[in-house]
Amino acid sequence: MSRIGRMPIAIPAGVTVAIAENNKVTVKGPKGTLERVLPAEMQIKAEGNEVVVARPNDLKKMKSLHGLTRTLISNMVTGVTEGYSKTLEINGVGYRAAKAGKELTLTLGYSHPVVMTDPEGIESTLEGQNKIIVKGIDKEKVGQYAAEIRAKREPEPYKGKGIKYSDEVIRRKVGKTGKK
Repeated sequence: MSRIGRMPIAIPAGVTVAIAENNKVTVKGPKGTLERVLPAEMQIKAEGNEVVVARPNDLKKMKSLHGLTRTLISNMVTGVTEGYSKTLEINGVGYRAAKAGKELTLTLGYSHPVVMTDPEGIESTLEGQNKIIVKGIDKEKVGQYAAEIRAKREPEPYKGKGIKYSDEVIRRKVGKTGKK
């Protein structure tokens, strides 16, 4: 039995979970509304103030979908109550970020500034010129947008220049040494 899959999801006060046909789950909370169509094979039931996910049989595919479905619903509930955020840091001489409206302008040593527009439901804020915080209620979208920002200039291993997650550790390499 899936350890994660069989754990019930507690629904906090102020959050409503609606399960429609074809396992379309809608979660409404203080920060907004999220909806997602989950695998139709899973049995999702809202019992009182918790949601329980069950699987029909013990096939390998059903076992893997069991934990996934439970985690997706749990992430939706967490998103509408607390929200998600990722912090990125820009390291490098002359590397900086600027924000104007929904547009994030990154100066990353290219011949042109890189302009990125915040996707729907995602907000990016700046702390100083080298710290970007991406916030939103959808964990997947927050992670995706943060990854897209990081991909504009990934950290390099010699000087550590580039955009990295605040909790990321860059494996540093020793540069080449001159002849004697």
